[in-house]
Amino acid sequence: MPEPSIQSQPASVAGTPRKARYLLRRRLAGGIERTRGSTAPRIALIPTVLVFAVCYYGSVAWTIYISMTRSSLMPVYHYVGLLQYRRLFQSLPWQTAFGNMFIFGGLDVIGTLGFGVLLAVAIDRNLRFESIVRTILLYPFALSLIVTGLAWQWILDPTIGLQHFVRGLGFPNFIFDWITRPDRSIYTLVFAGIWHQAGFIMIIVLAGLRGIDPEIWRAARVEGIPTWRAYVSVVLPMLRPILVTCLVLILIAVVRSYDLVIAMTGGGPGISSDLPAKFVVDYEFQRANIGEASAAAVIMLISVVAIMGPYLWFEMGRKN
Repeated sequence: MPEPSIQSQPASVAGTPRKARYLLRRRLAGGIERTRGSTAPRIALIPTVLVFAVCYYGSVAWTIYISMTRSSLMPVYHYVGLLQYRRLFQSLPWQTAFGNMFIFGGLDVIGTLGFGVLLAVAIDRNLRFESIVRTILLYPFALSLIVTGLAWQWILDPTIGLQHFVRGLGFPNFIFDWITRPDRSIYTLVFAGIWHQAGFIMIIVLAGLRGIDPEIWRAARVEGIPTWRAYVSVVLPMLRPILVTCLVLILIAVVRSYDLVIAMTGGGPGISSDLPAKFVVDYEFQRANIGEASAAAVIMLISVVAIMGPYLWFEMGRKN
């Protein structure tokens, strides 16, 4: 008995292979178009990626190599191993600058992040004249570090600044001469750094607070949780990615704090408030010692990676 032909089958069954081929062709065509659509932007980004790789990673690699040579006024590609690093850590100016980096960096991170978060929480509680307060608190960040350093130099100058003003009010025994004392001058940089950055951190954290779901606050009120406890236990942990971003920005500012030191203390009295950024610039351009300056720059990079690396690694592992 002959098998029924395709023409004798129902239309829905007879058209199934043809429809399947048609759908397959459309799917393949769509995949090709999507591939073309995703390839074009990648090709357009190739020049940018190449320039970034050469200018950034190439510069880092060149600095690392120069730090292992006898380079002085001009680069000399004579490999000497870790000789420049041994000289660096035997240098008293570098020991002072490197230690100051941790003092200044630690206090600046704690103070800036702490004040920034407190200001953001205060404004988040429906503060009156919020726009005016935000503008006033953010204004210091709009100033350059040179202007910030000069302003705080005048404020802390014992002869014309805060000490002179308070004594004029009738307190002749008031003394605040930290900027002229070798054992206290580094802490004056912390005051200026916090004043300069706290408003910027406040804006970032405030933007995160305004993005919190209102249902969380309603649930906290229903459960009778105090407002401060809701911030500490619920809201701020939800802002951890934003707080990490703030931490990175503050650390970047600590590393590139050359302008603030030059304008405010000049590294003095003596070398008491020197920082690695100023040390690198001084040794590269004033003392014509490119090799030792490059070694100092590499140590700065390693320090930042050592501080941030474990935490970022933990965060990436936790997300995975």
